[in-house]
Amino acid sequence: MRIIGGKYRGKALAAFKGRDIRPTADRVKESLFNILAPEISGANVLDLFAGSGSVGLEAISRGADYVVFNDVSKESLAVLRKNCTALKVEPKIYNLDYRELLSTIDVTFDVIFIDPPYKSGFGRDALGIIAKRSLLNTGGVAVFESDRPFEGDAGLVKYDERKYGSTYLTFFSPD
Repeated sequence: MRIIGGKYRGKALAAFKGRDIRPTADRVKESLFNILAPEISGANVLDLFAGSGSVGLEAISRGADYVVFNDVSKESLAVLRKNCTALKVEPKIYNLDYRELLSTIDVTFDVIFIDPPYKSGFGRDALGIIAKRSLLNTGGVAVFESDRPFEGDAGLVKYDERKYGSTYLTFFSPD
């Protein structure tokens, strides 16, 4: 894993060992940031299921003003902190259940990246809370990563969906 573009382009990131972790592939991340390029500079970004922080750190590298990382796993956050130290950045990091974070946070975002454990149902639930609490700024985008096309109602407007290998990125905007 590495930073694809921006200030820290080419910097290697610490990764997880083992088979239980599924970081966003570099080619998916590169495609995502090619799509989001106009929204990133100066943005408030939430990396909700942050893992190693690869997506949020990419946003920092590309000029996001404020990035919030959250993950329930202390092991994930240890890898994230190692990556932040290597890049000499000090973002806001939470170790909360996603529902708790989304229910209590008092910041709104321009970009929210949602990459929960596949088949968990957490992504749809997170989108609903984001919509209900109006956590996505006007003109903002929520991106949901999954292993299947998004079906159903999220409380937000689904405006695009892309497939990269076995990964789907679904894009939402506020009502």
